[in-house]
Amino acid sequence: MKINLEDLVPKITDFLRSEAKTETVIGKQFQLGEFNCVPVIRLGMGFGSGGGEGDAPQQGHGQGMGLGGGIGIEPIGFLVTRGTEISFISTRTKSSLSNAFDKAPELLEKFLEQQKMKKEETVEA
Repeated sequence: MKINLEDLVPKITDFLRSEAKTETVIGKQFQLGEFNCVPVIRLGMGFGSGGGEGDAPQQGHGQGMGLGGGIGIEPIGFLVTRGTEISFISTRTKSSLSNAFDKAPELLEKFLEQQKMKKEETVEA
């Protein structure tokens, strides 16, 4: 059996184009209140092939071929917009320590604002 890779690759590419989309894995963009949410996926794929042929004096002519492939599709989060704000919400869980580091800049900014307001109140009094 002969396999023509030049014919096979476009068929695989067409299949991926039609099936390996966010919409077919976890859904289409949706509205949640004032938020626009766009699902995001990670796609991985791999293909391999091999073949050979040979002549053995006692057994005659022989040939063989193998072809394989795999696809992995995983939802990883949502791109969320509200007005001019854009953020990414991961579907993967994070440790509490990781969440604390994510919030640190925001908390520091609020702390500095409070300190500034306290200074201004002291100067006015």
